[in-house]
Amino acid sequence: MTETPDPRDHLPGKQTPIEVHPRTDGDDPLRGSRTSGLWAAVVSLGLVLLLLIIFIAQNTRKTTVSFLAWDGQVPVAVALLVAALAGLFLAGLAGTLRILQLRRRVRRTRR
Repeated sequence: MTETPDPRDHLPGKQTPIEVHPRTDGDDPLRGSRTSGLWAAVVSLGLVLLLLIIFIAQNTRKTTVSFLAWDGQVPVAVALLVAALAGLFLAGLAGTLRILQLRRRVRRTRR
């Protein structure tokens, strides 16, 4: 059964329906966003924290640590975590200095 067209559809002032065009690749509604990035970061950090807690719980035996004039007894996990944090700090410092060096070089070449 076919419908007959409504004659009122052609009256002046009558709005026509909006055409919907298919989306292009740049308009993907499921693309990554800041919120999805934050969610992924929170989940990742949660997993790292869980692994860190397990590591600390399994390495509670004390060890002697000497650095320059300091001596002390600390759990093995704490000593290893402090060493890892110091390494991360030094790597981050080196990376930051390299980024600053490259930015300075780019600024000089633009002039």
